[in-house]
Amino acid sequence: MQHSGQLLFICTGNYYRSRYAEALFNYYADLAAIPWRAISRGFVPHQIPGELAPQVENDLRMRGISLDYVSERKEALQEEDLEQSERVIALQEDEHRLYMRLRFPEWMDRIEYWSTQGSNGGGMYATLPVIETLVQDLVAELARELVPS
Repeated sequence: MQHSGQLLFICTGNYYRSRYAEALFNYYADLAAIPWRAISRGFVPHQIPGELAPQVENDLRMRGISLDYVSERKEALQEEDLEQSERVIALQEDEHRLYMRLRFPEWMDRIEYWSTQGSNGGGMYATLPVIETLVQDLVAELARELVPS
């Protein structure tokens, strides 16, 4: 399938939030037959050991979602990633707006910001369902855009 749009998810370490969003988006986009593909990057992926959070890997496996839907390795955000993406979403506004201001100030107000902390203030297990809901809403939005008026 030809992909017409690249979506970029950004988080701090490219370890669980952005990688989970990437995998879910690519999976749901395939199911909905929308011509978009997600990639993910992090501001400081070298600060977190390991490539993918075991909780994310386990969640995807339990759902029957192939790890082919997520990048094999963590990657640091580069300006080319921003330039090559039609849509860019940072997954935690209060954290990532500051990183954008420090590292890519000209892009700071040109991207979208989500708030993915769970209702109890965070933690991975509270965050993953929030990411899933936001990703499902995004896929539905993009699918609606493909329907002729």
